[in-house]
Amino acid sequence: MTIQLITFDLDDTLWDTAPVIVSAEAVLREWLTEHAPKLGAVAVEHLWAIRERIINSEPGLKYRISALRRRVLFQALEEAGYARAEATDLAERSFEVFLHARHQLEIFPEVQPTLEVLANHYALGVVTNGNADVRRLGLADYFKFALCAEDIGIAKPDARLFHEALQRGGVTARAAVHIGDHPGDDIAGAQQAGLRAIWFNPAGKIWEAERLPDAEIRSLTELPALLALWNSNSI
Repeated sequence: MTIQLITFDLDDTLWDTAPVIVSAEAVLREWLTEHAPKLGAVAVEHLWAIRERIINSEPGLKYRISALRRRVLFQALEEAGYARAEATDLAERSFEVFLHARHQLEIFPEVQPTLEVLANHYALGVVTNGNADVRRLGLADYFKFALCAEDIGIAKPDARLFHEALQRGGVTARAAVHIGDHPGDDIAGAQQAGLRAIWFNPAGKIWEAERLPDAEIRSLTELPALLALWNSNSI
């Protein structure tokens, strides 16, 4: 069957994630130093310790990363001595500071030209575990839908997330392909849901899992030709 729907991972597939998260964490600490001096430039390790405590008590928050970060900030602020109402307000404001900084990223230069080409022939969707918003990045017009794990409390590699993507795309698994960088979350997750999966591997890493991806690319510019070849072979 020909490919009709292409779903994309976001972080580390359409941009490098680590630099922007490091920067966003630094912006957050600067903001807290100025606006929440009782807490100040809190160490990332301290926030991670709070995060682990919260997840242990509320496992469902693990995949709702925005809600989880708000809760972590609230807990840290309350423990630093802020009253509940003020801690709530500061947590919300500081989260928005972080989220804005988290979107100050560099989209790979080939992304928009490639999406432009693909959108003329396929339905495109997003399947991500992160909290990046394609609307904030000027990419929303390319996608029929954007499915974030925190929206439904299920994260890749859970097949149900991909099944939801198929439902939103209006296709069967045989007519869909997922592109992502993570061997487990993206490749294994998509394949166990019945989709074909393309490994985005710009660094040329060695594949270590037992089941191979359906294809491997080093650049997103390879996608149009690869998909056209698959579709011509299925006719």
